[in-house]
Formats: sequence, C-alpha cells, structure tokens
Amino acid sequence: MYMKKLLSFAFVCLSLSLSAQTPCSGGTAGPYPCDGYDLQSEISLGVMNASDGNDSWGWTDPSNGNEYAIVGLDNGTAFIDINNPTNPIYLGKLPTHTSSSTWRDIKVYSNHAFVVSEAGGHGMQVFDLTRLRNVTSPPVTFTEDAHFDGFGSAHNIVINEDTGYAYPVGASNFNGGPIFINIQDPQNPTAEGGYGMDSYSHDAQIITYCGPDPDYNGREILIGSNENEVIIADITDKSNPINISSVGYPNTSYTHQGWFTEDQSFFILGDEIDEIDNGFNTRTIIFDLSDLDNPSLSFEYLGPTAAIDHNGYTRGTKYYMANYRAGLRVIDVTDIASGSIVEEGFFDTYPNNDNASFSGAWSVYPYFDSGNIVISDINRGFILVKASTYENTPPTAVCGTTTISLDENGVATLNPADLDGGSTDNAGDTYFLVCDKFFDCSELGANTVELEVYDDFGNRDFCSGTVNVIDELAPILTCPTNAEVEFDAGQSFYTLPDYVTLGEVTANDNCTTGLSITQDPAAGTQLPQGNHFITFESTDNSGNIGTCMFQVAVEAPLNIEENDLNSGLILYPNPVSNHITVSSKNTPITSLQIVDILGKQLLNVGSISVKTKTIDVSQFIDGIYFIIVNNQISKKIIKN
Repeated sequence: MYMKKLLSFAFVCLSLSLSAQTPCSGGTAGPYPCDGYDLQSEISLGVMNASDGNDSWGWTDPSNGNEYAIVGLDNGTAFIDINNPTNPIYLGKLPTHTSSSTWRDIKVYSNHAFVVSEAGGHGMQVFDLTRLRNVTSPPVTFTEDAHFDGFGSAHNIVINEDTGYAYPVGASNFNGGPIFINIQDPQNPTAEGGYGMDSYSHDAQIITYCGPDPDYNGREILIGSNENEVIIADITDKSNPINISSVGYPNTSYTHQGWFTEDQSFFILGDEIDEIDNGFNTRTIIFDLSDLDNPSLSFEYLGPTAAIDHNGYTRGTKYYMANYRAGLRVIDVTDIASGSIVEEGFFDTYPNNDNASFSGAWSVYPYFDSGNIVISDINRGFILVKASTYENTPPTAVCGTTTISLDENGVATLNPADLDGGSTDNAGDTYFLVCDKFFDCSELGANTVELEVYDDFGNRDFCSGTVNVIDELAPILTCPTNAEVEFDAGQSFYTLPDYVTLGEVTANDNCTTGLSITQDPAAGTQLPQGNHFITFESTDNSGNIGTCMFQVAVEAPLNIEENDLNSGLILYPNPVSNHITVSSKNTPITSLQIVDILGKQLLNVGSISVKTKTIDVSQFIDGIYFIIVNNQISKKIIKN
C-alpha cells in the first residue's frame, strides 16, 4: 500500500512538470537562469518514459495552424501538442524501430516526420503527422506508417522541403556522406544514390540556393559539417554530385553543425569539442560563403560561458543555439557582415553550472509562428520558452519599381532593398530577400520579382515589384591605327578599302551579336592627297551607338627632292612633352607647320633655312599631331 501511494505521488510530481508560464524576472524563471526568455512549460523525461532526450523539430498543421513539438528520446520519438503552450499535451511516442540509442534525429516534410537513429538497423521511420489531430486518449503508442531500410544506423537526417529529398548522413553508406532519398511520395521513399566524395558528414544543411553567388542560383547546394572541415557540394543532379569547395579554420576539434544566415551569405558553425580541447569559452565560427567556390573564414565569436555549443539555427536576425549546460543562447547576427555578433538573451536549462560537459540542451526548434521555442534537453526532456518581448505580427510588404543596368558582361544584380516601396514593421526594422536577383540580356525590359520582407523575429510577408532591366552600354568598336598611304598606281587618288570586310574594324557588345558597322567615307571612295578621317559606327538592339575613328594621310608619290628630304629627317624626342627637335641631314628646313588630328593648323614657322629646328609644344594638350616639313613631308608626333 505504501509503495502504491509512493508511485501515485511520483506520477503526480511528473505530471506537475507540465507547468504554467513563468516569466523571466530578476534573472530567473523558476529554477532556470534567464535573460529575456520566459518559461512556457516543460514535460519531464519521466512523463515520456525515457532516460535521455536528444534532437527536436516541429510541425505546424496546415489545416488549422496548430503547433506540435517533436522530441527525440533514447527509446523513441515524442509528439507534443503545444497549441496551448502553457498546458502542452504529451500525445504519445513512436518507439524506436530497433533498440535504444543516445542519438536520434527528426525532420519534417509534407506533413510527415522522418526519423533516423544510431541504433543498429534502425533505418528511416516515416510517420504521418496528421494522425496527431485525432488523438483522443493520450498518451498513446504510435506505429510508423512506412519504413526505409536502405541503410542501418545514421547520425542525422537533412531534408530539402523545396525538392522533396531526404538526406540521412553519418551512415555506413557512401563513406558517411548523404544518402539521396526521394520522399516526394512520403510513404514510398525511393533511393537515388548518394555522395561520398567528402567522407563522413556529421550534419548538413541542404538548400535550393538563392544566395549572392550567381554561379549556383537555383541549384541544390549541400553545406556539410564533416568533422574536420566544412564542405560545399552541388547535388542538383543526383547521378552526378559535384564537389565545389571546402574550408577549414584554426583549432579544429570536431566540425559539428552549422546554419546559413537568411541571405545565405554567411554560415554559422559550431565545433563541438573545441571548448574542451582548448579551454576557451563557447566559440562560434563564421564563414563568408558569398562565393561558394572560394569560401573563407570571416571571424570568430566567443560567448560568455565555457559551455559546449551543439545545434544552432537562424531565424530573422537571430541565431538560436543549444549550448549544452548553458541552455538556449540567442545571438543577434544583424551586423554579421561587419564582423560583429552579440548575445542578446538566454534560457539556461542546466542551472547547476555552465561547464564544458555533455549534458543539458541538445537542440532547439525556433520556427513556430507563435514564437514558442522548443528546447530538447538531455536531462530534462521537453522545455518550451518564448521571448519576453516577442512580436509575431508580420511586416507589411510594399513593393516598388526599380531600374538596373546590365554591365559589360551583360549581367546585372538586383539589390533587394531597391525593390522596397515602403515596407513597414510594427516592432522594428525590415530586411529584404529576393531569389530572382540575377538578370541578363534575355530579360531586358520589365520583370516581375517577388520580394520577401522579414523582421528581426523572422516574421515575413511578400509582395511583387517590377525590375526594369536596361542596357546603356554602347558597342565597343576597334579601329586600326592612323595610316599613311600613297596614290593608287598611275592615279592621283587613293581608293578607300572596306575595313570591316578586311576585319580591321570590329564591334563587340554586351548583349547584341552580329552587329553591323557603317563606314564613312564608304568603301570605294577616291581620296585626294591630304589627311582624311574615317569614321565607323554601330548601333546595338537597345539603340546605343558606338563609334571609332582613325586618320588616313594620302600622299602623292615622293619625287627625288622629297625622297631626299624624307630619308634624312629625324624628330626627337617623340613622344614629346615640351620641346621637339626636327633635324634634316640632307635638305635645309625652309618651313614647319603643326596641325592637329582634324587638320587644323596650330603653328606655322616659315622663312627659315636651317638643318635643325627646335619647337616648343608645351602649350599643346596631350594627343596626336602632325608636323609638316617644307610643305612636303608629314610626320606624326605624340604629345604627352
């Protein structure tokens, strides 16, 4: 009888772990140290009949918006109705497929949960989450709706909800790299290969890329935390995954897990053992991934405690990190591009201490619209918290119209903020994302683009704006250098050739191909003696006009006297800055004129008879000029 009463008392105590909201006040919420985060409720491991907690995820019922926490346990997966966050309902457990294990991981796609574990022979369990709508007498023991046995144990599972693929990692298949499983029909998963080039992946994030690197826009990109490095791969083609690059960092102990910022420019990583190995405080490592082919270490952040970092996820301008004995730590990453992040709050689920040991908060799930954050704790099970000042009203997205110009390569990149037409948020700043931000010549004119507007808490709204893509760059024409020619044989003129047909004049444009080029004077024109300017023009499809020009000096055949003068002429220095000397070895210099490239006379020296004459050209602007000696011989000079 005494034992029966004792057990009843114990059950009451366990049930009482489903607690009402406890505000964070004076630095604590009940027994938990905190800063800016309130305790909503908690459910102990005893209530869920488990010894240890591990991973967690969440599901929002699309039919009614109800929210459910999914918590990994050593012996199965727990499902908790948190629609009333201060009075959650433990609905029941999906038991492990084989045996108990410290490691279990869950992700969600198309209203189904996909569960893997390091338990031997576990494979992947598939559970239809819509069954949670109709639990009448909780807690119940659930059964799996499907099972995939294409692998045994796996450490983790990643899902890209855009493509409908699940990627178990840390299995024996493909050297521990991701296994490709098509789950577009959730209860009929199909294997489609895998990727083992970079060996064991402890964890990964797989996305349909719309970050700042135009080379991979729209591709399915894997960012793997691979024990001793971060690897980047293109897995769009499941039959031909491609390694892109990898990046390391100092004091590597165990490259554990990371997550992109909202704009996919930076990757925030945790190394699970570096605090133990090196003795520094919690280290968060930030990589610049704006160029996926050339990733780089951006900076490191050291937190205020010695605790070990574990899983972390980004939402809005905040990075939510499970920090083992330091609990949930929330880091503001607003200024990450400037090399600065800062802790803005926490909820410590392990009040005893913040030592670097493997106990406390395993993972967090911060993606519920309500703002409720699931903490799955190794020792305490399920804990639900919420920011004391959380605001869940989405911003109001207002789009405008903007114009961007194609560059010399025929491409242009939209700055998302330029499409904003006055978006607002009732609680603070707004931030902007677009996936369709790279444009080329095929998109000249008006383009409709969706703008994603989000606030600090990750609430978001969408609108459509107009991006006018224009080409303002004229074709670039290349002309030959100035030329000196003589009359046609037996004629008193020079027949102008077709320089375009000869390939001596070319035109290139950033957008238009097959450009036509006009020549003026036209080919076949008979040019008399003198200086003539030949002009070329080309117009692209946007109406931009490019030109180039060169000079043809037509000379009559030299007579004996002119040949004698020409053979003995020396000009120096050429190019010239201040003074140029003309020296004639054979014939006296009787006159000198200087004309510009258009034939305008700028200087005339006559009534002389000298063998050498120095002329001051310092007053001339830099350019090409011609010096005419004795009204017979013309020589080009360059002023610089």
